[in-house]
This record gives sequence, structure tokens and C-alpha cells, in this order.
Amino acid sequence: MYIFFFIWVLAIILIMPIYFLSVSHLQLQDKFGKEKGLVIAKIFGYVSGWGFFIFLFGIWLSSQPKFRIPFLEEKLISLPIINSSISVFHFIISAPIITIGAWFGIVGVRGTTIKVAETHKPEKVINTGIYSKIRHPQYFGAILSHFGISLLLSAFFSLLATPLVILLIYLISWKEEKELVREFGKDYEDYKKSVPMFIPKLKNSK
Repeated sequence: MYIFFFIWVLAIILIMPIYFLSVSHLQLQDKFGKEKGLVIAKIFGYVSGWGFFIFLFGIWLSSQPKFRIPFLEEKLISLPIINSSISVFHFIISAPIITIGAWFGIVGVRGTTIKVAETHKPEKVINTGIYSKIRHPQYFGAILSHFGISLLLSAFFSLLATPLVILLIYLISWKEEKELVREFGKDYEDYKKSVPMFIPKLKNSK
């Protein structure tokens, strides 16, 4: 009955090697030549980036047990588009989490441009705007959004999968940073020392 949930989870795990290849720009250039290597990296970037996003939707929306926070009498709102209903209480809790997650994602994309977000190929170390507060705002936003949407939809398996989602996003970030150090050297090393990976820095450095 819940087979599609596990298929989506398997898919998001299996796409990780493509994600890793998409950020291995220097390795692909060495193997295929600069121009062809960059084209291959872009293709891998598009496939893995959009694939990860689509597979997350599959995890959220696939058939799975529902949970309810038990200490309040809950009203439900019907969602005919996905043939489901949401708890008003869950909506009140999850809406701010999803909104903050979406804000980090949007501001992160604006800080790098959509092209860099999709291809994972910046031309320089970006350390201004939101990137002066957090190294991976889009991934931080994705974690918040996953948790918030799982709560909104009362999706029990999706909520249980949160540690897996966090682990996969951490591995993606780790691999990206490993390649960014290769490409930008000390500039990125210095950036890593001054800006946190996932927890936004609230105060400016003196």
C-alpha cells in the first residue's frame, strides 16, 4: 500500500551519485575536456537538482499513515486536489516553518542566480547578502520546508524520513564544498571559517 513512498525514497538516494558528479567540474573537465566537461556537469546539475526536488514532492504526497497532535480537538480542511485533508492546528504550526524555508530558498537563488543554482557552477566565491550569514541557504530552506510540509500534510513516513533528508543534504553540501575548495582554494577556505554551514549567523563579524 505504501510502496510508492519507498520508491521515492530509493529514487532520492539513487540520484546522489549524479549530484556528486554535477559538482565535480574539474574532474569532468580533465576527463572530457573543458568545454565538454562543463556541458556534462550542467546536464548532471539539471537532472540531479530537479530530480531531488521532484522526488521530495513524491515523498511528501505519496500514500502513507497520517498522524495527529493529540491534545487538541482538530478541525480538518479538505484538499480535493491531492484527495486529502489537513489539520488546522498543523497548518498554524507549519505555515511559518514553510514560509521561512521558502524565503531562504528564494533569497539563496537570487544571491547566486538561477543558472548557478541549477548547474552548481559559481564563477567566484559568493560571500555577500544571505551568503554572508549562511553557506547553504537553499539547502537550509529545503530542510525547513521538508519538515514543515511533512507536518502540514500529517505525513508520518515523510516526517520519519527527516533525518535521511538532512543526511543527504549534508552530503551534497560536503561534496560541493570539497569541489569549491579545489576550484577557489584559500578564498573558499577563508569563507568556510567565517560563515556557518547551516545555522544562520545572526551577528556581523567585527
